[in-house]
Amino acid sequence: MKQYVIDELRPGDYQRLKRYLDARLEKSSMGGLYWLFLGDDVLSETQSEHESCRPHYFALELEPHRLCCELLVRSQQRIRCHCIAYATQEQRDWLVHQIDSIFEHLDIMT
Repeated sequence: MKQYVIDELRPGDYQRLKRYLDARLEKSSMGGLYWLFLGDDVLSETQSEHESCRPHYFALELEPHRLCCELLVRSQQRIRCHCIAYATQEQRDWLVHQIDSIFEHLDIMT
């Protein structure tokens, strides 16, 4: 699995990040997993055409010492579909920008 990983989180940073994600992102039934939904403006052509597969999201896994962001764009409606694919360059850039913005907002140095 391709991932964007930020590791070596300090305990205080982990707690602030957890509170932030708990308040702003949808949580999975499995602890530590969150869904970061993509905006319509960054969907691929195929994902845009697959309205019944929306919303599309990145899975984020928060652990005490790291944040792992899968680079697979998933569908909340289906497990298998042509619209489920690894992120495009634009989507990867969008994800990194979103995560960087969260860390900047929380004043967490990476």
